[in-house]
Amino acid sequence: METPSTASPTETGSAKDYIGAFANAVALFGTPAAGGDIFSHMPSLLVANFDAVRSELWLWDESSSSAYLTNAAGREGSHRRDFSTSGVGAIGKAVGSQKPLYNAPLVTAGDDDREFAIRTGLTHVSAYPLIARGRFIGVSANYTLQPVDKDLLQWWELCAQIGAASLQQVLTDRENQKTISQLALLFEATRLLNSTLDLAELLELILKIARTEVKADRGSVFLVDGKNRELWSIVAQGLDHQEIRLPFGRGVAGRVAVTGETINVQDAYELDYFERSFDQRTGYRTKSLLCLPIRHSAGHIVGVIQLLNQQTSGQFTKEDEEFLAKLSGHMAMALENARMHRDALEKQRSNRELEMARGIQRSLLPEAPPVIPGYDLAVASEPCADAGGDYYDFLTLGPQTMLLVLADVEGKGVASALAMSNLQASLRALVMHLHSLEVVMLSLNEMILNDSRSKKFLSIFLGLVDTRRNVLHFINAGHVPPLLINGQTGQSSKLASGGSAIGLLPGVEYAKGTAKLETSDVLVCCSDGVVDATSRQGETFGADRLGACVAAHREQRAESIIASVQKELNNFAAGGTHVDDKVLVVMKVTKERAE
Repeated sequence: METPSTASPTETGSAKDYIGAFANAVALFGTPAAGGDIFSHMPSLLVANFDAVRSELWLWDESSSSAYLTNAAGREGSHRRDFSTSGVGAIGKAVGSQKPLYNAPLVTAGDDDREFAIRTGLTHVSAYPLIARGRFIGVSANYTLQPVDKDLLQWWELCAQIGAASLQQVLTDRENQKTISQLALLFEATRLLNSTLDLAELLELILKIARTEVKADRGSVFLVDGKNRELWSIVAQGLDHQEIRLPFGRGVAGRVAVTGETINVQDAYELDYFERSFDQRTGYRTKSLLCLPIRHSAGHIVGVIQLLNQQTSGQFTKEDEEFLAKLSGHMAMALENARMHRDALEKQRSNRELEMARGIQRSLLPEAPPVIPGYDLAVASEPCADAGGDYYDFLTLGPQTMLLVLADVEGKGVASALAMSNLQASLRALVMHLHSLEVVMLSLNEMILNDSRSKKFLSIFLGLVDTRRNVLHFINAGHVPPLLINGQTGQSSKLASGGSAIGLLPGVEYAKGTAKLETSDVLVCCSDGVVDATSRQGETFGADRLGACVAAHREQRAESIIASVQKELNNFAAGGTHVDDKVLVVMKVTKERAE
């Protein structure tokens, strides 16, 4: 302990008996009713009864590592700063050493103390660390016009000791009450978070709870999209609602999503990675910022909460961090439940849409191929889990003419099914009035291209079969080329003549191809789901393997040929990853060609 500076009674004016005053102080500080008033009582008592010209109470704040001036009595005066850090000025020295400072001259204590002395006329300060049960609470500082004697210094020290004990009890009571309040708030917050499964409403609640507790001006809750490595938000309180997306690692929130750290700063502009573009665009000024991860109980990050501009002190505290960290697990659980609920609703909606699309698709496809003398027709359609855009049809245009149609509409779902319906209606209308395949295809392309509702393109094969002459006229618009297998030799040829897919470009001209059909010849048409099927090793089934399989079974009936192809295809693709609709149409010539 430093040796106190001493002064004679005449230096302080007159001797005084402080015993009675101290007894009153003990009684006052020990009274439960004093409660929070002890903060103001202590400086007032030291001025009124213990000859301090001015007395101040500085309380320690662990989160900022500073002591803050909370109460003062006696001569008016103001410091340049109402907080003090360790080692700076007279108060800072008492804070740093946690030892009393006796009769310290203000003119030598530091610039702030020197200015304070000039403004107030005070010359000396004695500062006493307030310590109770090993806890540093703050500093009691007494200012005078001259040095005081040793007896008065000891009385001040005794007052500091009993004051520290009383302050400790008050602060402990306050902290206990704060803990109880926070537990009550956590309970209420948990109840609210579990009151809804609507994701947007839940995000609103999370921000409302967080902003209310930590007194933030604005805030955002971001959800983790692990698949795309993005954060996204559908709400930002204090702003107009809008969806915000940003990649992992970008900005403060993006950084927290990757590192899992808590970022708490008084001025966000001090962070190199803080993006000022939003402030520049809106005129808002972000100062204090608190950003922390929302973690599931298993530890993984499901979201990030970011709060801006603390409205009371201008700085988010450790207590704010601790409260939000405690709430984090409840937020994560509620978000997970809401996300699963939303996914379930989305799946139900998708299933309803899928069933609708399948219904449309089933209504458009013929139940069975037509019976045509001299020809053996068979068809197999194997849809995948999604309703695709594969379409086939057999249109009888006369007693000896049939139009074979095979198409694939881009995409899946209801939109593709509706585009398929539009294709069927358009095609049937065209073939009733047009007798040229080239003109039919040209008109069909323009009609699909000008349909602003669908915005779909499609590949299509049109095969006009003259059953009297055994001749096939065809146009292939970007579809998988059908194979014509020679019934005698087993050799195959691709029917590729035509042009580009329908609905892509205006004014496309299409070339017609012609093939003679001999007895035992086999025409096989398919969708890309057949030739693009992959094996476990990643090899595609391909047109050559398809042609070889048909050729090997060309003596069989059309239905048996399809069964053989399906068997070989299924064996080949077992364990493969490519899944798509599969359509097979086989037409076998069973009569001689008319001359």
